[in-house]
Amino acid sequence: MSVLLAFAAAFLFATGTWMLLQRRLSRILIGVGLVGHGSNILLLMSGGDGGVSPIIDTADPSEFADPLPQALVLTSIVITFGVTAFLLALGFRSWRITHDDVVEDDVEDRFIARRHETDQAIAEEELAERDQAVEEGRR
Repeated sequence: MSVLLAFAAAFLFATGTWMLLQRRLSRILIGVGLVGHGSNILLLMSGGDGGVSPIIDTADPSEFADPLPQALVLTSIVITFGVTAFLLALGFRSWRITHDDVVEDDVEDRFIARRHETDQAIAEEELAERDQAVEEGRR
């Protein structure tokens, strides 16, 4: 049973990651939900087998269920809900402004990428000039 749950968690993580890499905000939203569900399964599996209810004088305390994975799953659910609500608000605002949910490239990101390429080309030219000067100095 745990192997099946491990494969289910892996499938949810893989599908969620693939959807997070898409350009549409609606797919990103679904990807966040899938990754959240995968993490919930993984956290519950980390608790091992269940145990008996932690009621005093019903069983040996070593047989009680571990409440930590359940608390972590509850926290994960709350965090996933908050991120989902935030993404829904972003999607609604994007729809109201552009009538589409495609996430566009940021102009600043393109500018920084071009600047990095230019800086790298200049550094390579300077390195080539230094190497040439060193070779001429040896002659």
